[in-house]
Amino acid sequence: MPFNHLGLMPALLSNIDKAGYTSPTPIQEATIPLVLKGHDILGCAQTGTGKTAAFALPILQNLSKGSSFHQVIRALVLTPTRELAQQIHDCFVLYGHSLPVRSCVVFGGVGQPAQVEELKKGCDVLVACPGRLLDLMNQGIVSLDHVEIFVLDEADRMLDMGFIHDVRRIAQKVPASHQTLLFSATMPSEVEALAMDLLRNPRTVKVDPVSSPVKAIEQYMYYVDKANKKRLLASILKEDNVVNALVFSRTKYGCDRIVRDLKKAGLDAVAIHGDKSQGARTTALARFKSGECPVLVATDIAARGLDIEGLSHVINYDLPMEPEAYIHRIGRTGRAGHGGTAISFCCIDEYKQLGQVEKLLGFRLPVHESEWPMEITTPSIPAARPPRPASRPADVSLRGEAVTRHPHIRSGLRNQQPSHGLHASAKNAQTVHPKLAKPVQRINRKKHS
Repeated sequence: MPFNHLGLMPALLSNIDKAGYTSPTPIQEATIPLVLKGHDILGCAQTGTGKTAAFALPILQNLSKGSSFHQVIRALVLTPTRELAQQIHDCFVLYGHSLPVRSCVVFGGVGQPAQVEELKKGCDVLVACPGRLLDLMNQGIVSLDHVEIFVLDEADRMLDMGFIHDVRRIAQKVPASHQTLLFSATMPSEVEALAMDLLRNPRTVKVDPVSSPVKAIEQYMYYVDKANKKRLLASILKEDNVVNALVFSRTKYGCDRIVRDLKKAGLDAVAIHGDKSQGARTTALARFKSGECPVLVATDIAARGLDIEGLSHVINYDLPMEPEAYIHRIGRTGRAGHGGTAISFCCIDEYKQLGQVEKLLGFRLPVHESEWPMEITTPSIPAARPPRPASRPADVSLRGEAVTRHPHIRSGLRNQQPSHGLHASAKNAQTVHPKLAKPVQRINRKKHS
């Protein structure tokens, strides 16, 4: 079914055509007509299926029919990460070209004044991360009193990042009569409870469950010792068929270490993770998307929602702790019907995670051989925690630090007799610390002529 059969206005169809899209994805085909009719939506679809256009296109059409443009916020889109917020905002700008609907984006990690200036120019659609939005609401800069459409994207990721309580606080500030669109790749019990509270008679749209990765993605793995992962990674990245690659590490420190190892091997790479400033993350992502840098190393912060066009390879340097994260990681490639390759490294300590991933997939990943086969077959033993002290120190400072006793001082104080009155204070004033020398008395003598 082409886009012109979904009830979209000619201006939107023209912008879609200019963007290079010819036919809607299954979730767009199912969601757009329902949103145009004003229904609440509970959408369950894996990453890379086109959810952003599924809600952005009908929102732009519904808001363009109004009369009070740029005066109040009429649509609110909440998203868990800064990169995804910026990407959704860019989609609203792209699809809404020449329409009287203005979009703004706010998120943390950057200065607030520039975002406030953009809001003062007028905003119809606000794309926001929960933390910065709450700050602006508490300062009285943002009001949600006129919101007509409330979108919650990547709700399960919100739960993972601890934003559910913030989402509920924001939802309480939205008018009771509004349309709610909730999208999530998985449906844990907390997300279901949130959906029950926010949605009214929702229409459910389910496309591509999380356990079904894109069929166009070639998946295989290597058994390799942890110490040899950097050598295997450098060898793969030097192959001719690797145009660009997104490498996933489990930790922030691991991202920086991988970048250093690749640069030592003569390969250019950049990293994004939570400890990087927003400016550094934006610059790194822009260099990677433009092709200036062929390798991006990231934590799971980049596993959701980011649309990286023409990504040829995804490499799991570390297997994820949650098997669903594997699906979201490899979903960065094979988008829009294009092919892609997903490669995973597994050392002896990651056997459990590998089993969980294969159980979710329903098949075993094909194993490829390398010149660094796995030789260590005994799992490493986690370092034992140091034992707690047998007893608490008798003397503890206000900071909780042990205070060394000085017997000679304590005995000296113990031998002093309590005294009262002015004579006692004068006597105490003359008391000399046992370790200190007597004060020098200065006598002023009159000079005799």
